[in-house]
Amino acid sequence: MKLIQTRALRGPNLWSRHTALEIEVGCTPDECALEGVSGFMETLRGICPGVGSLGAPGHQGPLTLAHALEATLLALQAQAGCPISFSCTTATPVKGVFQVVVEYSEEDVGRLALTMAQSIVMHAWQSITAKLAVDAAVPDAAAMMAELREMDEDLRLGPSTGSIVMAAVARGIPFRRLTQGSLVQLGWGVRQRRIQAAEVDSTSAVAESIAQDKDLSKHLLHAAGVPVPMGAPVNSVEEAWTVAQRIGFPEIGRAHV
Repeated sequence: MKLIQTRALRGPNLWSRHTALEIEVGCTPDECALEGVSGFMETLRGICPGVGSLGAPGHQGPLTLAHALEATLLALQAQAGCPISFSCTTATPVKGVFQVVVEYSEEDVGRLALTMAQSIVMHAWQSITAKLAVDAAVPDAAAMMAELREMDEDLRLGPSTGSIVMAAVARGIPFRRLTQGSLVQLGWGVRQRRIQAAEVDSTSAVAESIAQDKDLSKHLLHAAGVPVPMGAPVNSVEEAWTVAQRIGFPEIGRAHV
């Protein structure tokens, strides 16, 4: 099995609305007839137990190593905690060449998982076809998933940005992450908007400055009739005690000294 070309589809595409890796895979004639290879799936699942069935429901035609790569790549990411579910494999007009498409939530995680999936599939295949060195180490799928999980946690969006993106996805709004930080594009074309953390592209510098000053924000909200907890900034324990006596007990918050 040879990976001819890999492309990251970073928005709605021919296959789905999900971000995905599109991998062009070349298989030899033997690798295009897994049905006749006894023990391959058992060996593959012995290395990576989460691998599901090969081919989509109702799939017609031979099962290949490209289908095994698809299932393994999907399983590695899903078991690492990535919120993905879409994948497919289709034959191209070129004999022995297939398009494998697997969703990813973070591109770097998806690409690393692809390298890992390829090593697992090839180890299983070579184990069955006796083309494997006697001392070849079995890929550690558990360690691979732990590495993917750690990378995903480092790269995934923070709580505020992630919540906004999840709300957009639930409403069918496509998104694209523009940096490894919190800059995200929602929608496409003339209707696109951009957010960063909890700010939108129309947030003014004045509004941002006010929001960063919690005491000023409370004063302005209180002046507008919005109920806010009473309080004041303090710089010492003595100041905190004085403010607490003025506000009253027991409704006092934690003093920032």
